[in-house]
Amino acid sequence: MNSDGTYALNDPTGNLIAAYEVPNYALLLQATKTGPNHDALALVTAVDKGTISTATWAGHGYNYMQFRTSSGGVEVGSAIVDAQGNVSVTGYWPYGSIGQGIGASTFHADPSGTFLTIANNGTSDYVFGTSNGIFAVDTPNGAILGLKKAASKNFDASFAGTYKAIYYQKTGANTGPNNTETGTASLGNATLAVTSGHQNTISDSQGSILVVATLQPVADPSYLYGQGELGDPCNGLFTFRLITSGFQQDVFVTFMDRAILFSSFRATLPWGSGNTYDYLCGVGLK
Repeated sequence: MNSDGTYALNDPTGNLIAAYEVPNYALLLQATKTGPNHDALALVTAVDKGTISTATWAGHGYNYMQFRTSSGGVEVGSAIVDAQGNVSVTGYWPYGSIGQGIGASTFHADPSGTFLTIANNGTSDYVFGTSNGIFAVDTPNGAILGLKKAASKNFDASFAGTYKAIYYQKTGANTGPNNTETGTASLGNATLAVTSGHQNTISDSQGSILVVATLQPVADPSYLYGQGELGDPCNGLFTFRLITSGFQQDVFVTFMDRAILFSSFRATLPWGSGNTYDYLCGVGLK
């Protein structure tokens, strides 16, 4: 255990190299030998094992953030679960856009009672959860983390502070046939400083400032909500957009206790299918 609450790992195989615990929610680990060929970098997500069913999340609304490792990397949005366990999803995927519903009949409980499966175009997604309402979905296209929506869209000053972060990043990416994605993947460390006035400053591991911007609720910008992509204000999810030197960058963050989840997508303008793009996603602790 390090002084900042992170874990240093000694894995003789060289796969698991560091871990961050989001208190009472999840554990994220940096891994270097994942995927079918055991050669891919990734953030691995784990939650406490426990008994769950669709009733675990029924009647609640959640914001989600997907940590992809292909197909544009970043996705955020809203999942509303009705009393019968039917799920209505609306999301913003910078590489494209989505909006869909999932019926309760697509969920199947595993005999162990500790996870559910969802049929997905010939494969299966695996749904885990915890007693405090978080859900995590393991998909062939990355992990999804869902958190209960906040009561208000407004920024809570208790979120202010300095966060030490780990992240997965891919630069110079492009998508090919069958969702194959080129680009250079890496794992990195950063510092996120968030003020009570919602200003967010991101610095790399050498202390160089990468981004300075002011967080705003996802409910505010019309390009996301209202006349934009999302059909839900996603209270508790924040964003900013930077347009500089022919590039557009969308950043999303959400907070839980001492932790922050964040993701970013950056591409050249005007956007076209042949353009390369960069993305990253990660978690920080204060």
